[in-house]
Amino acid sequence: MSLELRIMELESRLAFQDDTVQALNDVLVEQQRVVERLQLQMSALLKRYEEMVGQYQSAEEEAPPPHY
Repeated sequence: MSLELRIMELESRLAFQDDTVQALNDVLVEQQRVVERLQLQMSALLKRYEEMVGQYQSAEEEAPPPHY
């Protein structure tokens, strides 16, 4: 195999590797966006949950009705 063919083969492999790295990077960026969106949703749900638990706990702590 001549030096020129070896260099062409290496350049071809490098081009494919560059494409693969770029594709993986694009997927990683999109996954990070999804993770950040899910974290915001989880935070909002946790806040709503804590508000609802607070409402029910205050109702449970009230004195029993007089007929009890």
